[in-house]
Amino acid sequence: MRHAAPALILGMLLAVTPVAAADCLQEQAIYGDAGGAYELRFEPVGSPSAATSNHFKVKVAKTDLLLDGIVMQSGEPVRPNGMIMNNCPEGDVTGNEIAACTVWEGVIYSIGTDGEVGSLPEEGRQAAAQLLLPDFGPAVRNSSIWGKATVAPWDVLTLKGCAQ
Repeated sequence: MRHAAPALILGMLLAVTPVAAADCLQEQAIYGDAGGAYELRFEPVGSPSAATSNHFKVKVAKTDLLLDGIVMQSGEPVRPNGMIMNNCPEGDVTGNEIAACTVWEGVIYSIGTDGEVGSLPEEGRQAAAQLLLPDFGPAVRNSSIWGKATVAPWDVLTLKGCAQ
């Protein structure tokens, strides 16, 4: 069993590699907050006809929390509106049920290596160097996950790897 540990570690290092934003597509991008307590990992949507433009998971360190995230292009002007949810019911649900399981909601902005702020890239595009989720930290403190999560995240998340 002792020989399995190095292979496991090597496998984890190969699965997530630090990269420049230019080398990674948005649906493979992995971001972390400055304190290392939150990891946001994008994943492919899986359907070109989906109502969402991006999907992601948020892992909260030192907990069993794995939050679901979606992005829908909406509004006027059209912007990437994101939602982070915890254990939302599936199927026909009410607005109150969705509100109760929503941890954060808002526009997700990208920040380029040049500091320029823009919209979150859609699937198939180059990953953003950083993401800005306005009021993410305060939203976590005021959500149903507070207590399990004992550290509020920063609102800026930095690209730390790319899933292969």
